[in-house]
Formats: sequence, structure tokens, C-alpha cells
Amino acid sequence: MTRFLFFIQLLFVTQLLFSSFSLAQTVSTPSPSALVSAQSWQILQEIVSDVGARPADSSNERRLLHDFTNRYWRHSTEFPINSQPVTFTVKGNEQQSANVWITFPGKSEGHLVIGAHADSTGEGVGSQGVTDNGIAVALLLALGQQLSNTELKDSVTLVLFGAEEVGLFGSQAFTTALKNDSRFLTGAPFPTAMINLDTIAGGDHLYIHSPTKKPYKRCDKVDNYNSSASVRDALMSVASANSLPFRLHPAYPGYPQGETGEWSDHAPFACAGIPVGYIEATNFSINGRDGFDGYSQSLHPSLWDCLNRSEKTACNREQERRWGYIWHTEADRLDKLNQLYPERLQTQLNAVTELLFNFLTSDKSLRSTSN
Repeated sequence: MTRFLFFIQLLFVTQLLFSSFSLAQTVSTPSPSALVSAQSWQILQEIVSDVGARPADSSNERRLLHDFTNRYWRHSTEFPINSQPVTFTVKGNEQQSANVWITFPGKSEGHLVIGAHADSTGEGVGSQGVTDNGIAVALLLALGQQLSNTELKDSVTLVLFGAEEVGLFGSQAFTTALKNDSRFLTGAPFPTAMINLDTIAGGDHLYIHSPTKKPYKRCDKVDNYNSSASVRDALMSVASANSLPFRLHPAYPGYPQGETGEWSDHAPFACAGIPVGYIEATNFSINGRDGFDGYSQSLHPSLWDCLNRSEKTACNREQERRWGYIWHTEADRLDKLNQLYPERLQTQLNAVTELLFNFLTSDKSLRSTSN
């Protein structure tokens, strides 16, 4: 009888230990999006320490565009890395940059381009270009490694644009090539959607935008302009289904609800007739230097000469110089941002990564959308 009870107890303990081990394995196994986010954070730190600020047409911009894509894409995927030289002129001086991309084929005719600009500005005042736009570049580099092992319904192109800060020259060259040759992207279908990642962390809120209904002034022809909110709304639907903290900005004069201006790499795609969505971390509720335009990213008092918190604006609009800016300033540094907002960058990076990964693996259609 004693032996029997001992055997039963031994069996029970063995099952308990096995169950605990299995549970521990389940709990300790991170999701694909968590893996991408963790690696993105590691890559961001490498960008900051190994490259730093990346003005357009600088050796640092070239290092990020070429060395880092080789490091993280070429050695982890069988698909080719492609590049496009970009020549542009600023203040009468001809300069050089590039676009670099990789395409992962899908099963359908849908084709999503996800882009982020690699260059930065503000180096003269100490900016490292962390939020604008190193963190988005790091995410695309890490995402490329994961997509090589992911079954995709739609083809996905990840592209790093050069020379955004000086005039959107990289994305303009990219879309011009697309319009001239619909098979420009290594035989992939003409893009049916585009997601722009620009300053996806650091600001007070996470937003998803669509273009303005009124065609952008930069468009050569307005008859092909695509103001569809389909990509934005699809992303918002995924965010809602996964309880992710994304929102549309409220309506303000000149900026209808959820619509954004032409100041980033989404604009040439909208001009080319491609529906776009734009993920951005900022704060549209701030009455900034030029109104409610999202250029003031934060209400942290350290980013203002004097903040009138109740009115969400400067104490003295004539004397204010800082305006809650992170982009292009000495605040856009990893050490400074971690001091101002411990864990904010990582938390927002996690949210954007989960949103993108769920969007890419969800059952959706990216067929061409009319205006």
C-alpha cells in the first residue's frame, strides 16, 4: 500500500514538474513582434554609437544605408538588396544620396511598401536623429530579418529613403522611377499601399494619418492624387482589435481629423496615386508656433522655455524658442530622451512593431484603392 501511494505521489510530482516546465517554456517564448522590437532597440543603440547624426550626402548617411542593410538584411535573407542613386541639388550644390530596399514576395497581387528615411538633421545642436528617424530605420532592419521567415499574403517592400530632411529627394526619386517603370521594384507588382514611418516614438501620442483631401502642392499632377484613408483605417482597425494605443488627431484649422500635411515621404506616394498611411508620435493638441500642426511633440516642461500647461502652449508666444520640439534639436538624443521619458521609446516601439506585424499577417486586401 505504501509503495502504491509513493508511486502515485511520484507520478503526481512528475506531472506537476512537467506542466511547470511546459508553462515556463510557453511564457518565456517571445512573440515574433516582440523579437523584432527587442532587436530594433539593439540596432537603434548601434546606430547611435556607431553612426550618430546622418546629414544627407554624408558618410554617416551612406554607412547607415549600405553597411547596416548589408549587416542585417544580406546575411539573414535570400532576397536581393536593391539600391537607387539619388542626385539632388541644395543651394546650388549637387549632392548624392541613395534609396535602399528589399522586397519579400507574397501570394496575392497586393504590394505594400513600408518606408523610413535614413538621414537626420540638427547635428549642429547635438541631435543624434534618434526619433527622427533612427528608431524607424532600426525597426525596418529588424523587420526584414523576421519577414524572411514569414508567409505573406501581400508582397512587402521595406525601403530606406535618403535625403528626406532636405526635400524628400529620396522618396521623390523612388516614386518617379515607379511611374516610369511599373516593374521597377525587382518584378514586384506596382505598389497598392504605402506606410510611412517617420518619428514613430518620442512624442506624447501615437497617431495614424492619411493624406489631406486637398491635393498636396508638391504634386506635378493632381488628377492622380490619392487621398484615400483606406490604409489608415485598416491600421486603426488592427490597432483597435489588439488594444494598441493609436488614435486619429482631432480636427484643427487646416488639418481635418486624421489628415496630415506633405512634409514627409508619404507625400510623393500620394501624388503617384498610391494610398498611404503615416505612423507618427507627436501631440496635435499643442498650440505650437504655427498652430495645431503636430510640430510640437511634447508637453514635457523641460522642452519649453515656459509652458502654459492648462492652455497647452507657451507662456509667452513672442519669447518662446523651444516649443516642445524633439525633432532636429539637442533633445533628439538617446540619453536625453531616456532621461525625460524612461521607457517611453521602448513602449511606443513595441506598439508600432505589434501593429505592423499584426497588419502584415492579418487577412486583409491591399488591392488598389480609388481616391
